[in-house]
Amino acid sequence: MNTAITILIDGLSYASWLFIVALGLTLVFGVLKILNIAHGSFYALGAYAAASFVGWFATLKFAPEWSLVAMLFAAVAVAVLVAPLTERGLMRFFYGRDEVLLVLVTYALFLMLEDVTKLLWGANPYYVSEPYALFGNVEIGDQVYVGYDFMLMGMALAVGLTVWWGLNRTRHGKIVLAVIHSEEVAASMGVNVSRVYMLAFSVGIFLAAIGGAFTAPLISVQPGVSVGVIIVSFAVVIIGGLGSIEGAAIGALIVGLARSFAVHVMPEAELFSIYIVMALVLMVRPEGLFQRIQARKI
Repeated sequence: MNTAITILIDGLSYASWLFIVALGLTLVFGVLKILNIAHGSFYALGAYAAASFVGWFATLKFAPEWSLVAMLFAAVAVAVLVAPLTERGLMRFFYGRDEVLLVLVTYALFLMLEDVTKLLWGANPYYVSEPYALFGNVEIGDQVYVGYDFMLMGMALAVGLTVWWGLNRTRHGKIVLAVIHSEEVAASMGVNVSRVYMLAFSVGIFLAAIGGAFTAPLISVQPGVSVGVIIVSFAVVIIGGLGSIEGAAIGALIVGLARSFAVHVMPEAELFSIYIVMALVLMVRPEGLFQRIQARKI
């Protein structure tokens, strides 16, 4: 019984931050029709920025609780600084081009951002320990779990509901949905499609950055963290269906629980457990759990 509870909690904790990152990836695809290989680099920038901001707040003698604010500021800073440079300075020149070319462009951007992080922060690992102890421990049965993991679960739920509400219950969200359905019709009705692209890309980067920022206390922030993240993020959106918020949530749960089960029951299968699950899903549903037409509606 304890093992089952541990698998469930570890799986939900892993799925929570992964959902936030994958949500940004699927949102960008839904609006811009771009499979963004560089998405993992934005996650890494968020993690590095969080390490810097938390350390800066500590030198200013802020209370440990302010480290959460520092991580949020780090994610906002990454989105504000990087999104305009990337979308306006690079991506807009390739809209409507061949999908293979777009993948190559984002892969080139990924390689460049990897070098940028090394130039800015070096090759030594960073550790963000202050926020991890803020929520204490939670006892469930005979086991003790870190409260920070439960905070991440609540945060993922809040982020998912906020994005869904923003898309389906606000004026700007309905404009985004109009562009998703048909950008030509939306443009003919006076919608500034270029501005919508910029907004969607910025939100996508922010989601990747905030995922990296709030994951920083769980990992060693070092070169290469972006590689594993983008791989599992693509697994999530492929399982759930490209462009679907619901699919990203279900895909993250499946990946998180599959990985947690492998870690606790069959450690030797951890490296490929996610891909086994992805292969099984695609054998039954090649388009993912949510069909393409549903994904375009987000």
